[in-house]
Amino acid sequence: MKEDLHKLMDLYWQWVRNNTELRLVDDRAEITTPFLDRHNDCLQIYVKPLESGELLLTDDGYTVEDLEMSGFKFDSPTRATLFSSILNGFGVQSVEKTLEIKTSKENFGISKHNLIQAILAIDDMFYLASPSVPNIFIEDVTNWLDHSHVRYSSGFKLTGKSGLDHRFDFVIPKSESHPERLLRSINKPDKSSVERLAFSWIDTQEIRTVDAQAFAILNDKEVSVPTNVTDALSKYEVKPIKWSDRKEIQAVLAT
Repeated sequence: MKEDLHKLMDLYWQWVRNNTELRLVDDRAEITTPFLDRHNDCLQIYVKPLESGELLLTDDGYTVEDLEMSGFKFDSPTRATLFSSILNGFGVQSVEKTLEIKTSKENFGISKHNLIQAILAIDDMFYLASPSVPNIFIEDVTNWLDHSHVRYSSGFKLTGKSGLDHRFDFVIPKSESHPERLLRSINKPDKSSVERLAFSWIDTQEIRTVDAQAFAILNDKEVSVPTNVTDALSKYEVKPIKWSDRKEIQAVLAT
């Protein structure tokens, strides 16, 4: 299994390298990544050298402005709290609607990774704009874990073998009957979210306990989860759990 994980990691890095484009725009560099936003457009970030010798990584204001132009408003305490939580979790700042990180050249890779993850997470907030969405999916998961008497830590960050940070929504410590369990809630289960979780799990698996398990709790309240999503997660040894089937793992998580 360890050799298979190394092969998967190599394939992932190869995919990122082969599908990343770089071009100079005035006094900064534009990086086009293979990661897709909700429009299925490739995410772009910009890198500008600072007089201090640091680098400024930014989305140039695209993420927040696109949300607002699409009808999304940060007009509730819950949305504002989630926005701040995402930024803090990835060490990203919001400066006049622009998402940015200042970093050294040595930490460029980690900072670029964190900015991309933050952009994707904030872009996903669009699905809260619908009047049919009464609250945030992660709140539903949190409330369910509490009512199920599951002991967990939330907002758990792990550094993978690559040196990159990965954030899981919940971690449940090892018990006498079950190993450590890592959970991520996925509000919009699609190819992009699967790729991000698969990479997080593969990159951190070797530094965790040998028998640790990963779970993806998939929102199927409004739309059915595609079969290729659950199949792909299972391939990477991540247990896919549809929200409608959550009772199936209640005992596993609570003991």
